[in-house]
Amino acid sequence: MNARVIDGKVFAARLTQDIAQAAGDLAARTGTRPGLGVVLVGEDAASQVYVRTKTRQAEACGFHSVQANLAADASQAEILAQVEALNADPAIHGILVQLPLPKGIDADKVTQAVRAEKDVDGFHYLNIGRLGAGKQDQAFVPCTPAGCMMLLRDALGADLSGRHAVILGRSNIVGKPMAQLLLAANCTVTIAHSRSADLPALCRAADILVAAVGRPELVRGDWIKPGAVVIDVGINRLASGGKSRLVGDVAYDEAAAQAQAITPVPGGVGPMTIACLLLNTLRAAHRHLNLPDPAVGTGTAFAPTTTETNP
Repeated sequence: MNARVIDGKVFAARLTQDIAQAAGDLAARTGTRPGLGVVLVGEDAASQVYVRTKTRQAEACGFHSVQANLAADASQAEILAQVEALNADPAIHGILVQLPLPKGIDADKVTQAVRAEKDVDGFHYLNIGRLGAGKQDQAFVPCTPAGCMMLLRDALGADLSGRHAVILGRSNIVGKPMAQLLLAANCTVTIAHSRSADLPALCRAADILVAAVGRPELVRGDWIKPGAVVIDVGINRLASGGKSRLVGDVAYDEAAAQAQAITPVPGGVGPMTIACLLLNTLRAAHRHLNLPDPAVGTGTAFAPTTTETNP
């Protein structure tokens, strides 16, 4: 079996184009541009790249974008003060605190300081609770799981009912919200983690496998049920022979020989995460104005086709 490649770059580009059009329409109707505020603490190279990409794409979509850069030795009080300034700014509708934060900073306290209505990362306890209660229309869904669901529906169609989904990883950022989304889509859901017995057997039972553990190429080809759809959230850097390359949590070539469809790394889930951050910010701007959520990123007609390749 030659798996179809689920092209997250193509999907994200189309979603971003729709977001830009909707943002332009909002500005023309109301004079309001969606506003995104980003807090970056320290000089972590990867975080700086991510923030530059998010800021650049926000501005390309016509958003009002603010970036607050704090030194690596900034105190927790200074970080919280910056978050509060963005909370109080009516031109900012979405706030992102770039993680990880430096050692000694209580990341949970910082993320919970972001007002729920501006929490476009979906980390606030109110948004987590709304998602768990099945109130997705009232919550901001974490960006990576939201993007994964779009890619799954690209591969399988809108109706995921009855499929067995196995999620490798139980983080608050991906694993747990992913489980809630799949449950809401009427899947049977198994969450597997480092203490689970016989991970290969659990994975082999999956119609949908979502890998989000941060272990390079942990999932081998013989872990994959023939015809399964594999969503690889992992981004890991492997060094070999003086060079390095990015790989996922899944051994791609092996898995592609078994799967029906699979996301590549890079170019799969990653671009969707940024696009969904912009979508959440657009929705936050609409909610701030007491307008219905924009009809962006919804409906089966939005899903692009996947491309056949020989892995």
